This record gives sequence, structure tokens and C-alpha cells, in this order.
Amino acid sequence: MGPSKFGTTCSTRALSLPVARCTVVRLMKSMKIQGITRGYVTTTKSNPATKSNPALPCPEDKVNRKFKAPAPNILWVADFTYVRTAVGFVYVAFISDVFARDILGWKVSSSPNAQMVLDALDQALAARQPDPKTLTHHSDRGVQYLSIKYTERLEEAKIDPSVGSVGDSYDNAMAETINGLYKTEVIEHEGPWQGKKNVEFATLDWVHWFNHERRFGPIGYIAPAQAERSYYDSIMPVTLAAE
Repeated sequence: MGPSKFGTTCSTRALSLPVARCTVVRLMKSMKIQGITRGYVTTTKSNPATKSNPALPCPEDKVNRKFKAPAPNILWVADFTYVRTAVGFVYVAFISDVFARDILGWKVSSSPNAQMVLDALDQALAARQPDPKTLTHHSDRGVQYLSIKYTERLEEAKIDPSVGSVGDSYDNAMAETINGLYKTEVIEHEGPWQGKKNVEFATLDWVHWFNHERRFGPIGYIAPAQAERSYYDSIMPVTLAAE
């Protein structure tokens, strides 16, 4: 997994060399490499498993489509999608940090229940151990994210919850983008899928590649892990001086 995922624009930026786009196109053709293009992606909104329940208590939307953060662990976004396999659907939940798009937690499950999204959240909390005074968690209005178990876990971790409006994917656009990339770069590219185990192994591989190798234009055509390292390197002298 890797080079064939990049388009020509991302490839030229990633090289950090004065290479013409047409040169990269020619080289990719000669090597029979073709970048993946995102087309129509079916989102979780068309799946009955992600229906919202208007009767459930719901936090307000504190993000208002402003998916930007000045540092890691300021804003996390959560969502899940589904994958068709030979033995039925499996469901994949992700939690990402908005600052550099790092995927912090994920879970593949045979059932789209609250435990699935809770496991992804617990993985993210264990990996980051964030400062609860500064972190907001944003999701859509799926019943899984408004469940008692999930709500209590956020309260226990002292994380500020935020929830988008009903039936509007733009209110959770960054999480939807992660789902779309996953569907394009893994599910549609490497399928068909035999079952849950196949999806788990492929997701594990993709998440590692996504965090450490996949380059994004909005963060300077570098990988999420590199963007976070650069951020902490930039504040290190300030931190040491303060001490």
C-alpha cells in the first residue's frame, strides 16, 4: 500500500523536487501506476444502522463546520461506515484528530452498536491521554454516539461533546472525508471482502499508512504523524524556556 494511492499533484509535492507534473504523469504511466480517484461514495447516512433518534438528549453543535484546530487534542471527530462482505455487513468506526487528521482510534465490528464506537473512543483516549480542559469531541446524531454508555464515557473523561444537525453530512464533514478515503483507498480498491477478519487486517494496514505516509495538501503535503512532530518540535523551546 502506498505510492499508487497518490495522484500526480500530491506526488510532485511529496518529492520536494522541481519536477513537472507532466513528467510525473509520464513516469507513472511507464510504471503502470495509477492514482486512485474518489468517485461517488455511499455514506453511512443511507444505512438504517446509523439512524438518529430525535427523542435522545443531544449536545449542541459547538463546531459549526469549522474543522480546524491550532494544536493536537483540541478537536476530535468521530463517525463510522459499513463494508459489504461475503457474509454480510461489517462496520468500521474511526476517531480522528482535526489538527493533522491523525486516526487515533478505530474498531471493526459485526454489529453497529454503542460498544463499537466506545472501543474506538477508548483506543483514542489510551493513545493520547488528552487534557480534558481543552478537548471537544464532535460526531453526528447517530444513536450510537448519543447512547448512555458513550455519553457517560465522555463525561467520565471530562471531554466536551458536540453533535451536528440531523441529516447534514457537512456538519461532520471531516469525519465523512476520512470514511470516504477509507472506502476509496481500501474497500473499493482491494475488495471484494470475505468477512470481518479480512477487513480488520486491511484497516490496520491502512491506518498505519494513513498516519505515517499519506500526504495531505492542507497540512503542507506531509503525513499526519510528521505534522504533529513538527508542531511539538516548534513549541519545545517555548516549553523549556517556561520551565
